[in-house]
Amino acid sequence: MKNKLTLCAALCALCALIFSSARVLQSARDALALCAGLILPSLFPFFVLSVLLGKLRLPQLLASRLAPAAQLFGVSGAGLSALLVGLCGGYPLGAACAADLLREGVIDVEEAETLLAFCNNSGPAFLIGAVGTGVFSSPAAGLLLYLSHILAAVLTGLLLRRRQIGKHNSVYIESNIKFYVAFVFAVREAVGAVLTVCGFIVCFSVLSGLLDAWGLFACAEKLVSPTGLETQVVRALLCGFLELGGGVGAMRGLALTPGHLALASALVGWGGVSVHCQTAAVLCDAELSLRRHLLGRLMSAAVSAALSYAAALALLPVL
Repeated sequence: MKNKLTLCAALCALCALIFSSARVLQSARDALALCAGLILPSLFPFFVLSVLLGKLRLPQLLASRLAPAAQLFGVSGAGLSALLVGLCGGYPLGAACAADLLREGVIDVEEAETLLAFCNNSGPAFLIGAVGTGVFSSPAAGLLLYLSHILAAVLTGLLLRRRQIGKHNSVYIESNIKFYVAFVFAVREAVGAVLTVCGFIVCFSVLSGLLDAWGLFACAEKLVSPTGLETQVVRALLCGFLELGGGVGAMRGLALTPGHLALASALVGWGGVSVHCQTAAVLCDAELSLRRHLLGRLMSAAVSAALSYAAALALLPVL
């Protein structure tokens, strides 16, 4: 029965692609432009560095230095490095780092799933560049969103912490791998990872375009119109639920208000179904559950939206 339903859905998608080919092409072009202009330049170097530093055992080297702070989250010092990677590089680097630590035997499954709840976050390039400057024409607003995002990740980690630290607090053992071998491996892995990320972005952007072309977004806007909610906000919510770039892009032209900043913060905190699929892709051979990741993203969206709203009320004149 499930196979038949899946087959029926695939055939319906094929028909939709055929009858809305012009809209599909435009959505795919927009997604590819986003990938070329922002995703590839911001993610690829961090992917390379993340894999390279992992092969050179930097997380184990930092373990003792990060251990005091890591105890607050119920994880090891090496595991906490995934939070730093995620906040610097963006989705889905934090999750990829946690999965790599698990494969290397540095952390156990329980700790890796705990890390997924708060270490997979958006990076400064997207929040300050795409959201702050691109949407609100204010790098300061992007910085406010980024700081709220960091604090929300920390608070989420504290709320979802483990009671006891795992046993995999590895002692640092110097890597004997040659640098050029590690570098070649890192570039090869990064190419595959960033292409996977871009693939999901294009797929969900096309899905959003199809839903819009078939009038589903317009119906939703009419349903909520009696509430007084702006149609552009509704479109941003619907697009952002599926794909973060499309949701943020739909906010272009909105005024810089506490409410709109909170909306942007919520969309970034959630990440979109596309980010969840990207995360699943980097975890595909690690056998990790995504339940804590889903809970963490929901909590991060709510907390970061509240923090951004409160901060914007106080700081709006200087943004």
